[in-house]
Amino acid sequence: MVKRLNMTRSAVLIFNPVAGQNDPDQDLAQIREILEPDIDLEILLTTPEVDAGTLAGEALARGVETVIVSGGDGTISAAAAALVGTNIPLGVISRGTANAFAAALGIPNTIQAACETILGGVTQTIDAAYCNGKPMVLLAGVGFEAETVEKADREAKNRFGMLAYILAGVQQLREFERFEAEIETEDKIITVTAAAVTVANIAPPTSILAQGPAGLVVDDGFLDVTVVAPINVAGAIAASYHLLQSALAGNAAERDDIGYLRTRKVKISTEPPQKVVLDGELIGTTPIEVECVPGGLTLIVPLVEEAQPSEKLSGLSGLKIESKAPSESEEV
Repeated sequence: MVKRLNMTRSAVLIFNPVAGQNDPDQDLAQIREILEPDIDLEILLTTPEVDAGTLAGEALARGVETVIVSGGDGTISAAAAALVGTNIPLGVISRGTANAFAAALGIPNTIQAACETILGGVTQTIDAAYCNGKPMVLLAGVGFEAETVEKADREAKNRFGMLAYILAGVQQLREFERFEAEIETEDKIITVTAAAVTVANIAPPTSILAQGPAGLVVDDGFLDVTVVAPINVAGAIAASYHLLQSALAGNAAERDDIGYLRTRKVKISTEPPQKVVLDGELIGTTPIEVECVPGGLTLIVPLVEEAQPSEKLSGLSGLKIESKAPSESEEV
């Protein structure tokens, strides 16, 4: 559900000073320059000891009415997770490497445009989820994706940006391994030999291992599970490329080694145990249980005017158009 935002005159800004590749002092100064004429900002900085989720939780306890978060996907997801089920609007200013959260929701990824969205946008209620009791906004990845995220460390991301994930993925392909997975939903139990299983709430096209279905709907009350099950490295490369191409085109995957399903909750067990990444952060190993929280998160998103249907009548056989005088009820 989308509605106009009644922006409060004050908000908490949670800012990660080590996110991205730009000068954080300049980034913060730019944010303040744009927002502070209209919003009284309380600025909180994350530290290695205190993450965005903790800061957002403390702000909620103080009765904050709006939270704004600026950083990478990990920072944004942590703050968002703290707001699940609260109806407190969250504004997003992405400054990370992948910026998957913003991309998935159509939120601009420049500071200027993101701040303008916060000042003039609308709120949208989307689904969230819980994975092993931890709030989930984007997705949980089992297997290949988790291994790739682990290899793309902070130093590599600072040096190479988005290329760090690509390099990590190439490196992980050299160590390609499959595993036995049991996927239990509300109405079935599936066993399969896979290389990756992804449970997505929302995900941009670049999160290719989540892109089995034709499109991930952010407020449908369902999770989308994608299973990638190639038999060798060549198949893994081909499957990944197909997922990217089909996602960019808005089509569902059509390879025999890619499967997908929709469910409100799912349990995934593997043999041997596999690493799990939750919203970009490693959280341990399988098994996992994920359950959707319909309408669990409120976001500030850009105002998109609905397109008015156009009219086309020319070329119709026997076409005749006459002007009609307005009726008395239509006259002003």
